[in-house]
Amino acid sequence: MFNPEIFREYDIRGVVGKDYDEKFAFALGQSFVTYLLEHGKGDDPIVTVGQDARLSSPAIAQALSEGLMSAGANVVRLGLVTTPISYFSMFEYPGAQGGIMVTGSHNPPEYNGFKISFGKSTIFGEEIQKLRAIMDRGQFPKSQGSMSHHDIFPTYIERYKKEFAAMPKVPVVLDCGNGAAGCIVRRLYEEAAGLKPVILFEEPDGKFPNHHPDPTVEKNLKDLVKAVKENKAVAGIGFDGDADRIGVVDHTGRFVLGDELMVIVSRAILAEKPGSIIVGDVKCSDRLYEDIRQHGGRPIMWKTGHSLIKTKIKEEKAPFGGELSGHVFFSDRNYGYDDALYAGLRLVEILGKSGKTIDQLLAGLPHAYNTPEIRIDTTEEKKWSIVKRLKEIYNRDTEEYRVNMIDGVRVSFKNGWALARASNTQPVLVLRFEADSAEALSEIRGRIESVVNPLL
Repeated sequence: MFNPEIFREYDIRGVVGKDYDEKFAFALGQSFVTYLLEHGKGDDPIVTVGQDARLSSPAIAQALSEGLMSAGANVVRLGLVTTPISYFSMFEYPGAQGGIMVTGSHNPPEYNGFKISFGKSTIFGEEIQKLRAIMDRGQFPKSQGSMSHHDIFPTYIERYKKEFAAMPKVPVVLDCGNGAAGCIVRRLYEEAAGLKPVILFEEPDGKFPNHHPDPTVEKNLKDLVKAVKENKAVAGIGFDGDADRIGVVDHTGRFVLGDELMVIVSRAILAEKPGSIIVGDVKCSDRLYEDIRQHGGRPIMWKTGHSLIKTKIKEEKAPFGGELSGHVFFSDRNYGYDDALYAGLRLVEILGKSGKTIDQLLAGLPHAYNTPEIRIDTTEEKKWSIVKRLKEIYNRDTEEYRVNMIDGVRVSFKNGWALARASNTQPVLVLRFEADSAEALSEIRGRIESVVNPLL
């Protein structure tokens, strides 16, 4: 038995022992082999399996591997790795046709889940539901595969040693949050890039004893801010539980928003590749999209969701893109997936080569007053009906505002913007507001909330 809600838009995730158990993991392995066979991937596919630092991960990964083997897969166990290294295995392990990462990402310790790669892409949306349908049918191939163990770290280090051999040697502080980043980040930054970072909470520990492993929440970065100031570092970089999301503070300890980080990177890339497409999600600031245009790029605003942004970047052949949430994707010099450790190196490279601070790299970006992402718990029915009502009101561009309905409804006024969208994974309504003054922020927020609040 399992809770069907664990089949989310981008992954499979829930509370272990409540929403699913090891028997489910076994059946998921069987189902994935069936999925691969139905997509023409041979009778004995190679599937890599990685796991994060959560206490439940070893048992879940073992049950998953046994399920894969029972249906004929040749399982390659990667051990404790980051989610990006699971993705990396799809590009670098010979013959790999699928990969599953056992991870709860940045959720609390009792959660765990599965991020699934099919070839060089992650599956999401309808494809995840197809996997559920296969599981519901319960008809799996009966064969016997194999299991082997592979140390992928040397290949990963060697790959980036070539890229970052000339890395400027600047002081930086890293915060692993006791997540999976700690298994490789020291080797990557020291061996591949020649840096000597100060590293906080490096030891992987599924209890997350020091702080919750989400570096996009400011209260989780107090120790990072302190260490940056003490060590006179150019920046502090935090990683989430499976190291696919990045959070940054500057040399003064100021929290750098995800779309501000994207401004820094997109300016650097556009200086080398003028006219390039840069992809952002609907939560990113209008300031980002205008800055991309001003620096000779072509911005695309797209739907929120790491799998959706990743796919759009691939379709548009964009060198770079990202989300406000800290997922950033480099096709420029890399594979196009979200690797926070790699993103950190690219930021340090920009800081070192330019000799500028983060604040100086953001010069010319207009100041803004904004809210964080506002998440309102509601019902599945209400979250959609509220967005529908806003779309009825803001149904077309006018002289006063422009409307984007690619993901929820986003209304851009002359002095700011508002976003309302239904979460793809939870019964939650998501709001965000930004303006060029505190007064405008209050006015724009009031206009939207006057519609939203009576309907909650």
